[in-house]
Amino acid sequence: MKNFFKEFKEFITKGNIIDMAVGVVIGGSFGKIVTGLVENIINPFVGLFMNSGDLANWKTVMEEAVLDPKTGEVVTPEVAFMWGAWIQTIIDFIITAFCIFLVLRVIMKVKNKLDAAKIAEEEKKAAEEKAKADAELEAVKARQAQLEESTLNQEKLLKDIKDILSKK
Repeated sequence: MKNFFKEFKEFITKGNIIDMAVGVVIGGSFGKIVTGLVENIINPFVGLFMNSGDLANWKTVMEEAVLDPKTGEVVTPEVAFMWGAWIQTIIDFIITAFCIFLVLRVIMKVKNKLDAAKIAEEEKKAAEEKAKADAELEAVKARQAQLEESTLNQEKLLKDIKDILSKK
């Protein structure tokens, strides 16, 4: 049981879980902002053109509500297609999706710029390392050429000494 709670604690304290929780809270608040925009600004504007006053009230009644004639209470509620509420939900979704798209677009542009800078830095570092390796290779080749030349000179000198000694 201790292990279970230990694993749960590790899970809950990971950065991703905390980031997700913050996202849920901000998302909920953002949803309220979008709902307020749709209900308080867009719907009244649309209602002006539909002569209904409010988009949420736009409906097609299939069967009227039945009222008790004595008390005026609803005995059977009306059956209606609530087109306005459905359209309002679609508008909420479109606005939310558009705003999320805009935020993600900005985030991705910043990320791409950072990635491009990181890639450019890595390419520069790789080019510097390649130049350093090439310089070291050239130095090794030059040293090897010197050694070969020295070996040839030694062989020539030994041959000359041998020739001189053989003539005596």
